[in-house]
Amino acid sequence: MTSLQQRLLGLVPADIEGIRRGIEKESLRALSGGGLALTPHPQSLGSALTHPNITTDFSESQLELITGVHAGVASCLDELSQLHQCVYREIGNELLWVASMPCELPADETIPIGSYGASNVGRAKSVYRMGLGHRYGRRMQTISGIHYNWSMPRLSNDDYFGLIRNFRRHSFLLLYLFGASPAVCPSFVEGRTHRLVPLGGCSLHLPHATSLRMGRLGYQSDAQAKLCVSYNNLDSYSASLHNALTQPYPPYDALGVLNPGGEYNQLSTSLLQIENEFYGTIRPKRVIRSGERPLHALRERGVEYVEVRCLDLDPFEPVGIGAGTIAFLDTFLLHCLLSDSPPDTPDEIAALAANQHRTAERGREPDLRLERGDDVVTLAEWGAQLVDECVQIAATLDAATGGCAHRDAVASAALALREPQRLSSARALQAIASEHAGSYTAFARARSEHIRRSFAQRPFPADLQARFERLANESVQEQLRLERSDTVPFETFRQQYLSPQRLTL
Repeated sequence: MTSLQQRLLGLVPADIEGIRRGIEKESLRALSGGGLALTPHPQSLGSALTHPNITTDFSESQLELITGVHAGVASCLDELSQLHQCVYREIGNELLWVASMPCELPADETIPIGSYGASNVGRAKSVYRMGLGHRYGRRMQTISGIHYNWSMPRLSNDDYFGLIRNFRRHSFLLLYLFGASPAVCPSFVEGRTHRLVPLGGCSLHLPHATSLRMGRLGYQSDAQAKLCVSYNNLDSYSASLHNALTQPYPPYDALGVLNPGGEYNQLSTSLLQIENEFYGTIRPKRVIRSGERPLHALRERGVEYVEVRCLDLDPFEPVGIGAGTIAFLDTFLLHCLLSDSPPDTPDEIAALAANQHRTAERGREPDLRLERGDDVVTLAEWGAQLVDECVQIAATLDAATGGCAHRDAVASAALALREPQRLSSARALQAIASEHAGSYTAFARARSEHIRRSFAQRPFPADLQARFERLANESVQEQLRLERSDTVPFETFRQQYLSPQRLTL
């Protein structure tokens, strides 16, 4: 019996019944013609600063929908669907862009940064986004995706970090299976060096790409590539980020906190303005208290859940993710938790980054090879081994929850490794080429319109509408309360919040 099987047998029913998940889903608001909507966040949706479920991400044009914590997959997807219904009713003729790579974009400086009101915390959120725009460009920040938050009872910090190390080793499989961004609108890379090739004259792509969002053109940072963040334990992780959050980084120091006119360029001159700026496929997380730094919360109270960050929006699913994907994620995360997880090393961290880029840009290439320790192995071979190891985990999950959703999800993954034409990335390219004259924008617009119509046909009960109206009104009142309660100037607030002592005390 393998160590994985032994640990699987060690789970008690309460462990599986105690699994919790939540979803954060980003989507651009787009015009019916396929361009970016430049309108403000709709007032009828409430305050983007304080609404618990409907906010914005980087841009005023980029909605973020946040579910609560759920014991069941169906209830989680039901809530996400309700949030979509609410939004569609309030955005007029605009579309929710259903693809991860953005719609047609205007000039970089024209993309509107999220606005959160006059409170110190609201201003800080906008200044942080201004810094992101200066550091990485606003176009990059319009990329959208899904974050999947997951927890299980009785896990220690070391358990979570062991899971994270294995997730980073094996997340190439998720990019392969669920990547859905093989093509882009040319406006996204205008003025940038890239290796994309034309697709029908109206799009750019890589023929075997799975997730350009997770490749070199996506959420990547040459500056952050210098960080060698260790996930061996909470102490090593905290230490890896501490300096990046507190020490000036020369290029950003040259930019300065303020521009010559006295307006804010960024929150700080460190490599990371705040913890959320660190890009990764997965993060250890803890719900923070008011005014608390996330790194302090982790250091003081430990890991509460993990945030999976490498999932593309699936344009073939109404809410961007399907029940089968979630079933596989739950199985995969348990595999990461229960498998042996040796410490990471700088060499392995570098190899994992290379594997991520290879899979994102060439994942469906026949016989693509990845680095695994001292060996080189094909993606198909390594992926099949991992999927095979997930079979018994899926059976255990199904025995606890009823049905066969997890086994079906694992079987579907095994089939996709043998027949890559089944993947959403391959289906998207096929549809772009054969149904939309090679236009990525036309494909994504058509999918967006189709999904919008499907939601319009769903009933929206009066009590549900009343609940969302109440949440919107309450969020506006809470924003006003925050604005009235500020007692110090913004600059004082900024310096106090970013004080290195706030990371440890």
